Amino acid sequence: MASFPLAAQQMSADDKIERIIVSGSRVIESIDEIPASVTLVDRKTIEEQMLVNTQLQSILGLTVPGLSAATGTSSDSGQTLRGRQALIMIDGVPQSTPLRDGALGSRTLDPAAIERIEVIKGATSIYGNGAAGGVINYITKRPGKGELQARVGASANMSLVKAEDTLGHRLEAAADGSLGKFSYVVTLAREETGLQRDAEGDVIGLQYGLSDNKAQNLFTKLAYQFDGDKSLQASYSYYESQTDSDLVDVVGDVNTGIKTYAVKSSADNPLKGEPQGPRGNHNLMLKYTDEEIFSNTQLTLDAYGQRIENVFFFSPVLANPDEGYDGGQSMIKSEKLGLRGLLNTQYQWQDVEATFIYGTDILNDITSQPLLDGRMWVPEMDMSNRAFFLQTKWVIKDDFVIKVGIRDESIALEVDDYHTLKLCRKADQCSVPMAVKGDTLDFSATTYNLGLRYTGNSLFSPFINYSQGADISDIGRLLRTATVADIHDIRTEASIIDNYEVGFSSKLDALFFTFAAFRSTSELGTSNVFDEKTGVYMPVRAPQKIWGYEATVDYEVNDTLNLKAAYSWVEGKDTETDTYLDGKQISAPKFTAAVNWQPLDNASLNLTYLLVGDRDRFDKVNGKWVGAQAPVHSYDLLNLSASYRLGQLKLFAGIENLLNRDYYSARSQVYTYSSYNTKALGTSLNLGLQYQF
Repeated sequence: MASFPLAAQQMSADDKIERIIVSGSRVIESIDEIPASVTLVDRKTIEEQMLVNTQLQSILGLTVPGLSAATGTSSDSGQTLRGRQALIMIDGVPQSTPLRDGALGSRTLDPAAIERIEVIKGATSIYGNGAAGGVINYITKRPGKGELQARVGASANMSLVKAEDTLGHRLEAAADGSLGKFSYVVTLAREETGLQRDAEGDVIGLQYGLSDNKAQNLFTKLAYQFDGDKSLQASYSYYESQTDSDLVDVVGDVNTGIKTYAVKSSADNPLKGEPQGPRGNHNLMLKYTDEEIFSNTQLTLDAYGQRIENVFFFSPVLANPDEGYDGGQSMIKSEKLGLRGLLNTQYQWQDVEATFIYGTDILNDITSQPLLDGRMWVPEMDMSNRAFFLQTKWVIKDDFVIKVGIRDESIALEVDDYHTLKLCRKADQCSVPMAVKGDTLDFSATTYNLGLRYTGNSLFSPFINYSQGADISDIGRLLRTATVADIHDIRTEASIIDNYEVGFSSKLDALFFTFAAFRSTSELGTSNVFDEKTGVYMPVRAPQKIWGYEATVDYEVNDTLNLKAAYSWVEGKDTETDTYLDGKQISAPKFTAAVNWQPLDNASLNLTYLLVGDRDRFDKVNGKWVGAQAPVHSYDLLNLSASYRLGQLKLFAGIENLLNRDYYSARSQVYTYSSYNTKALGTSLNLGLQYQF
């Protein structure tokens, strides 16, 4: 079951579980030996989901237990992993901007370039800042071996509720092969959407909207094999996704039950701002590998560079009438340079196999959030991060797996003197600007992880796991809302997250079942509270506790029919005040099910079902829901796709929201912020073909 924890293992001809290699933990290992919850979304599952929807947020929301359901927009704000933010990576290179989390990390690569997605859950000492909830690692396609192989594809998408102006299209091409010691893979993808309409036929609101969106991605990876042990690999990715529309929002309100939708701009309601979305994100990575730098030891050196510019929507909340601004539009700018050196040493003593992974991470991350009109909302933050780590794995008599690791982290964050902005939600409701003295903030932490798994009996393979993570995520949000004159007086302390997990997997003939329960605590989480005087949501630093469980089942009925399902539930509290955490962190319960039927050797049919449950933990404030505390009411979604292969030609069709459910996503229900209450996509059709040669 490729899309669920540990069940990503496929059934082989002799009914044994194939040991799929997972590299996301930095330990090359079989997924059934990992003493923790890991979800592997393989290429087959990605391709099946792309027949319906190519947005990675949607694919992940349907295939990863513990991850909140998709928002239906370009933003993954509120789409947390077990109640905390996950670090998005491409081949181990961070794509998230944790210093100022803009919640756009999921949209950094087209799925056509991805071979598989590895999701490691819970706080981890394996990776650094931003991985409080775990890691989502996009593993890109490998260079091919042998003669040129290529694939081209085209598809069209439209609303079946009201087709007017909804036609969109997608073009993609891929090629891979080798010439002697040189090998390569190249993928190109371009996708344009028309208007996105809800189940009533209205155009969905444009805040993080996907109407009139143009996205394109170029990905290439080149490799040279010097000899049997030594190789050099270079990869580059360019991604942009801009929404450029002549529409404007008619703003509704969660409290009145009126949805936000879009209409054509006019003189009375003019279009403001520039196109929103990533407007040219670059990733470059060099990787050198020596399979045996010395006895029983592999060396891997990674160097990478990244530049990100994510543009947000025009917001009237960024107004300052005194200076002539009726609103503003911000952009997160981030530049990263990183170097990683890793050694992998393996030994065997009698009945014990030992693996030692050790090395260093060096990262420089410069992030800021200016406004496009020239004002600076979040000052430039210059972070230098150096870490040393040791991860060990012990396999004893092929029955027990023990993993022990340590990571020592040192962070220096430099911020110059700056001024916070005066922002006015209303003419008489403005924040108070502050002159803040900058300095260098130093953070250090040593974190540990320990796990044990029993693999001697496939009927019951239990595990227990403890891991820690150090996190200084979203310092930028703390800086931009400062109410003190010295940066040292802002509560910017790092948070240590302790993660506890226990679970098991069971295999009985064609039935595979997993279960995991988890609990995580943090000394200093970050939530927010609305300040009625200034109209600003102010950060609140307080200890947090999050807990929950996940269960999956996979049943191989026969060679042509597979059934699978997963359920996840999570809850959390601010332990200082004994109050529940809001919907920005804690998602409503989620159930997913999938049926994969192959009636013919060259034909397949896929049915995917999503059910989001209720969550109602808060009371109204002065008769209104505030912040991210509105209740979530249950909704469900059914998607259908089919494909048929004629030689080298593949024809496919996908229908999203087959039953045309009229609903708000969980985030649209829970967020009371202006313009977030947009309805979800109504029934839409995707038709296309692919040709392999």
